[in-house]
Amino acid sequence: MARFRYAYQKVVDLKSSEKTQAEWLLSAALGILHSEESTLQKLYEERAEWCQRLQDASQTAVPLSEILVMQQYVDHLDVCIMRKLTDIKKAQREVDERRAFLSDKMKDEKVWLKSKERALDRFRAVVQLKEQNELDELATVRFIVPAP
Repeated sequence: MARFRYAYQKVVDLKSSEKTQAEWLLSAALGILHSEESTLQKLYEERAEWCQRLQDASQTAVPLSEILVMQQYVDHLDVCIMRKLTDIKKAQREVDERRAFLSDKMKDEKVWLKSKERALDRFRAVVQLKEQNELDELATVRFIVPAP
C-alpha cells in the first residue's frame, strides 16, 4: 500500500514551530507583566507602611525634620508607583501584542494543518478507488474465466 507524503510538510512544521515560538514570547511577556505587578504591590505596601509611620510620628514628639524626611520618602514612593503603573501599561500592551501574534500564528498553523488533512483525505480516496478497481478487476476476471 502506498504511503502518504505531504508535499508541504516542511511548511506545516515551520508553522508549528512559529506557533511554539509565539507561545514562548507570550509566556515571557506574561512573566514580565506579573513581575511588574508584584513590584507595584510591594511599592503600595511600602507606601502604606511609611504613611502609617508618618501618622504615628505626627502624633508623637518627633522633630519636624524627621517628619519632612518621611514625607519626602512617601512622595518618592508615589513617583515610583506612577512609573511602575506606566511600566505595567507597557507590559500589558506587550502581552496584548504577543497574544494577537500567537493568535495569528495559530490560525496560520490551522490553515496548513487543514490543507494537510484535505490532502490526506484526497489520498485516501484515490487509494480506496484503486483498491476498489483492483477488486472489481479480480471479480471480473473470476467471472469471465470459469474455474477448471
